[in-house]
Amino acid sequence: MRLAFEIALRFLKSGKGQTLLIALGISVGVAVQIFIGSLIQGLQISLVDTTIGSSSQITITSESDDKTIKDWKRTVYEAQISSPEIINVSPSLDGPASIDYENDTASVIIRGFILEDADKIYKFKNNLYQGQFPKNRGEAIIGKELAVKSGTEVGDNIALLTTRGNVITLKITGLFDLKVSSINDSWVVTDLKTAEDIFPTEGVTSVEMQVKDVFLADEISRQVAYTVSENNLKVDNWKDLNQSLLSGLNGQSISSYMIQIFVLVSVLLGISSVLAISVVQRSKQIGILKAMGIQDKDASLIFVFQGLMLGILGAILGICLGIGLLLMFTKFALNPDGSPVVPIYINYGFIALSGMFAVVTASTASLIPARITSKLNPIEVIKNG
Repeated sequence: MRLAFEIALRFLKSGKGQTLLIALGISVGVAVQIFIGSLIQGLQISLVDTTIGSSSQITITSESDDKTIKDWKRTVYEAQISSPEIINVSPSLDGPASIDYENDTASVIIRGFILEDADKIYKFKNNLYQGQFPKNRGEAIIGKELAVKSGTEVGDNIALLTTRGNVITLKITGLFDLKVSSINDSWVVTDLKTAEDIFPTEGVTSVEMQVKDVFLADEISRQVAYTVSENNLKVDNWKDLNQSLLSGLNGQSISSYMIQIFVLVSVLLGISSVLAISVVQRSKQIGILKAMGIQDKDASLIFVFQGLMLGILGAILGICLGIGLLLMFTKFALNPDGSPVVPIYINYGFIALSGMFAVVTASTASLIPARITSKLNPIEVIKNG
């Protein structure tokens, strides 16, 4: 085996141009895999984070006549213990209202939260661009679009008309921008006690949750539904409510896998053909080695070792090239604000797997010339050489 390795290394060194060509072919394949795979992963993570990363992924609501969850503290506790995958839980009391501004009226939703719990889901504090978080009863924050069209600034009081005909005054302590116009345009966010003053009721209208792995939300929601004890509760999850988004993400994943498979097949065929030609070119040397007593097994191992070494070299070059392409993409493909068009997600496990696939593919490709080598007749090769 050691002899076969040394001969393989000598063959690679003697044909430096051919060796470099094969290694570059493998490296380009690996680089394409890493670039396309990381780009699509980054796009998916960015898309998921934008659409559901800062929102409720599992929501419990009531189907009772008044649409409220009566024993909500128990429901929150039961939801928390239903699965270790649940990381954030926030009760909410919501109700419609309207706000007058200039000569028009706008419909809004008053959302009462336990603010510290809700902030873990919606990231209100991180998205406040003016003012501060509500600290006292009767205070609230509103979105950017609602503030603009109503002419409201931090420190102003806004008058809200509820569906019961009550006029409620709230002091605006901050303005947020969650990057979702429908939320910025309609949410009035306050604490749960203030919402209870506005909508006197026993209970909350929903319990919202986030999970560690967003793609397991449907499975976890079934566990939550099984665990909660109050009657007439409905448990929804983002996957059931966003089938079109889920279909798009699946389509991206499938296209990524197909591209990577075709790249692997092209690398496999390219290496096999080049090494097969190498067998013909070196048939006289192989014949002489066999005539000197080298066994068929060792002769075959020469090309297996060649494939292995070419795979390792190509994988290393490809990983460097792929990471370089990703870094270049983040420098040149930019939004007007200077941020990358697609934030790149570097998954070291995926990069290592791509390199390993290249080594396995190159080693597999070498089996064809290895088989040809094992069948060479040394006498005929030397005689016709």
